[in-house]
Amino acid sequence: MDIKREDIIHLAELSNFSLPEKEIKSLQTDLQGIIRYISQLDELKVDDVEPTYQVFEMENVWREDEILPQEADREALLALTKEEKDNQIKVPKVL
Repeated sequence: MDIKREDIIHLAELSNFSLPEKEIKSLQTDLQGIIRYISQLDELKVDDVEPTYQVFEMENVWREDEILPQEADREALLALTKEEKDNQIKVPKVL
């Protein structure tokens, strides 16, 4: 794939970057090298390779849910607040 100067300028505009001419040429060379390197993957023969969905064995660990007693109750927590309304902590509006 050939990266043109116009492609670099278009990408810069989409990214809201301003690029000096020197950087446009440098990016053009770098992107062509990156694409050439990645395109080497097209040469791999993977017809007989099974797709890999996980690279290591994973297993769910299941446990029973337990309801543990809590040291604080609703009234004790509400007593710590500056303001409360309808048994809920009232906080400043954040917008």
